[in-house]
Amino acid sequence: MKPRLQASLGQHLVMTPQLRQAIRLLQLSQPELEQEIRQAVESNPLLDWAEPEPRGAEEAEPAPAAAESEPGQAPPEEDTPAWEPEEPWPATAGGGHAPDEDAPPADQAAEPETLQDHLLWQLHLSALSPRDRLIGAALIEAIDADGYLRAPLADIAAALPAELGVTEDEIVTVLHRVQHFDPVGVGARCLAECLRLQLELLPEATPGRALALSLAEHWLERLPRAGVPGLAQELGLPLAEVEGAVQLLRSLDPRPGAQHGGLGADTYIVPDCVVWREHGQWRVALAAGALPPVSIHRGYERLIRSADEADAAYLRGRLQEARWLLKSLKARGETLLKVMRCLVREQAAFLEFGEQALRPLTLREVAAEVGLHESTISRAIARKYARTPRGTIPLRAFFASGIETGAGGETSSTAIQAMIRRLIEAENPRKPLSDARLAETLKATGVPVARRTVAKYREAMNIPASHERVRMD
Repeated sequence: MKPRLQASLGQHLVMTPQLRQAIRLLQLSQPELEQEIRQAVESNPLLDWAEPEPRGAEEAEPAPAAAESEPGQAPPEEDTPAWEPEEPWPATAGGGHAPDEDAPPADQAAEPETLQDHLLWQLHLSALSPRDRLIGAALIEAIDADGYLRAPLADIAAALPAELGVTEDEIVTVLHRVQHFDPVGVGARCLAECLRLQLELLPEATPGRALALSLAEHWLERLPRAGVPGLAQELGLPLAEVEGAVQLLRSLDPRPGAQHGGLGADTYIVPDCVVWREHGQWRVALAAGALPPVSIHRGYERLIRSADEADAAYLRGRLQEARWLLKSLKARGETLLKVMRCLVREQAAFLEFGEQALRPLTLREVAAEVGLHESTISRAIARKYARTPRGTIPLRAFFASGIETGAGGETSSTAIQAMIRRLIEAENPRKPLSDARLAETLKATGVPVARRTVAKYREAMNIPASHERVRMD
């Protein structure tokens, strides 16, 4: 065996700054995106606000379950296509989710979404057993605002019911599942583990990934004291190689939970998409203002040709940043619209008939249909809203876990809750239906659920027990 040089041709994915920017913009809510664009315009002279062009809804080729408009062709408020809604249209774009027909379509403040809410939602959509979901809920409850699990596993086990006999090995197994939820790195027990979880998600061919994993695992505490040159000398590696790995570490998020700290009390819902029905077909478009009207400043762009070398180099750098931003914004809109089209196709019955028609749908199913990763779908729907004939609802409302029915199909948990609500609304107030009676009624309609499941759903809807609902007047 002799050392030799060999050239090879191959393809691999690299986590470039442009790709990281596109991922970050995708998970921003509409108000956060506007703030991000405003800061970019203020700091980059090559970016300028553009006058929004008047847009109208264009005809689109109808699909079997829904028809969509082209990306960015959202109908303005005054040009909404003429149609007779089967449900009341919200008075403004800020209407809250109101599945109840009697609810007033007024503007509502967006409810704060905590990190625990975001993780529990993913937990309920995961293919886990009820026992593992109980363990996962206890783990999520112990995760702090930064996204770290500070509590010892023994305390987690002690917080669970003693009759379950949960071991620490079981808790670790479920923790590994939670650590793969969005945001990446959540559930880590230390900074090194947080960085390792994010690095493991990157392609193996990412430059500096292997060395960055080693630094995060063994040299993280040594790095601030020795510095990059000193660490390179200790490891016996080229300085450029160590600098590249350290730069990759710095690009990671040491506080993954901070981005899900919730919305402010005075933040109002701004829809990202519009869903409307026209000629019997459902159509989808990006809402007006979903893509902030920014463009390249042509005056500064032309100035590059006549500027001196230093100024021209600076302007060329800002021009490249502006083009990356515009490309990332376009990709964000296309991804959001692609996901929304899939949701409308899959949940057309939900838009037609309400929550009782919501079918089970998971992130994995949508990811497989649109050809994207589950984490991308999770980012695309995070804190995003759609204006529909049923109000302005979060995109996560289109997802639901499923329960097998007697006919061999599945019914979503949200649909079952709607059935329980309707049964209680129609009950005799002098003889309210007990949880056991509700379970029997649902079983007779082909939805076999246990009494304790009915009780759990009833409590989740803040409906009191039967003995508290008795009225003799």
